[in-house]
Amino acid sequence: MIQKIRDIALQLQAAYPKDEAEALAWWLAEETTGLSRTQLQIGCKDTTNFSNLQVFVDRLLHFEPIQYIFGHTLWYGLDLKVTPATLIPRPETAELVEVIGERRKAKASLATNHSPFSVLDIGTGSGCIAIALKKKHPEWDITGIDISAEAIEVAKENAKRNGVEVDFLVADIFNLPSPISNLQYDIIVSNPPYIRESEKVSMRPNVLEYEPETALFVPDDDPLRFYRRIASLHGTYLFFEINEAFAQEMKTLLQEEGYDDIIITQDIYGKPRIIEGRMVG
Repeated sequence: MIQKIRDIALQLQAAYPKDEAEALAWWLAEETTGLSRTQLQIGCKDTTNFSNLQVFVDRLLHFEPIQYIFGHTLWYGLDLKVTPATLIPRPETAELVEVIGERRKAKASLATNHSPFSVLDIGTGSGCIAIALKKKHPEWDITGIDISAEAIEVAKENAKRNGVEVDFLVADIFNLPSPISNLQYDIIVSNPPYIRESEKVSMRPNVLEYEPETALFVPDDDPLRFYRRIASLHGTYLFFEINEAFAQEMKTLLQEEGYDDIIITQDIYGKPRIIEGRMVG
């Protein structure tokens, strides 16, 4: 069993760095057998479906993300369905959720003065941000929107499978229906498209060839278009995941839109990844 996993890892090194290949090999083994890594290591013999591993190895060698192969991913303590209609949730986005939680504890002014405390998650995708916030703060009233009807269906399913109630709606940020555009939200949060088209050359094929382009890329000549539009909605508190190349531009944008208490937080890789601000007045 262990040797089989090592052989798979060796195959995967044709397309992935050694550490990643080994991690993928173990992930494949756990998913296809239903056994934990510990059980596999101590030699459990229940290897149902283990013979199907080569099919999945071949798909990985064509750079298909393992999360899409198995149709789900574990992220921030949630089991989330993912499809090619949704981005695969990343660690940096989990940090965004953490920052919101930390700020909620640290700032008395972020304490709710009314009920319910309202949150709008723009470009919700799989619903990961909205669902994670609802899990931590079940008393919050959370709405998630996305232009993709397919993504919204996935988000609704993820809310059910994780036992929370979130309002998920199909909506275009540049043409919002009045019930959303007219409401004042306590928090607006978004991980919008922020990768410039010119940055594609440095990206891996598992992202470029499989994840939804509309959730990833913005034109080089207007890379902040989503941020500018979302900031104009004037939530009381605003939280964004951002392109590290535009941290200072984002700070200026928020200042021009009337936000203060602007904080930029670095991600686990030391890059400016999260920006937040509070609406003045």
